[in-house]
Amino acid sequence: MSIVRNSHFALPLQVAAICYRRRAGAIEFLLVNTNGGSKWTFPKGAPEARLSHSQAAHREAWEEAGAIGIIEPRHFHIYIHSKGVFWQNSGVQEYVVKAFLMEVHDTETPEETQRNPTWFSADEARKILAKGREVKYANELRAVIDRALEHIRPEKTSAKYDSRAAARPALPS
Repeated sequence: MSIVRNSHFALPLQVAAICYRRRAGAIEFLLVNTNGGSKWTFPKGAPEARLSHSQAAHREAWEEAGAIGIIEPRHFHIYIHSKGVFWQNSGVQEYVVKAFLMEVHDTETPEETQRNPTWFSADEARKILAKGREVKYANELRAVIDRALEHIRPEKTSAKYDSRAAARPALPS
């Protein structure tokens, strides 16, 4: 028996760049303020038809955090994220987010200047990502940090999307 999934009930998709760097033997994560500025999050957004999901995540990292680096071509984790609050008319919208690791080599002023990109240790990132969120979503974001740390190795040799050659990601016209 085959099961057909009705897309009417599927959650919308977003892509996130889990930006990290190595500093003094530790891993740090680059987070940005949400649009409202009250919480921290990973650079993320909707995928674009003309880009692969990893390229779309890379673009979000550059636009929101000014991050320049190497992004993995395949996602390493999927998590549930929410936008909105239950007491407003629009309510809460959940999203499925594909997370891509991106090793950051440099940063510049992001396009979205209100995002305040900031580096945090893994422990600090877990705490600040949980702040102001429902437990369910806080746990999802903590799991992203934990999974990222499991996947980051001293030197990866797989093929990656490298943006060091250009400040802005090369996008199809």
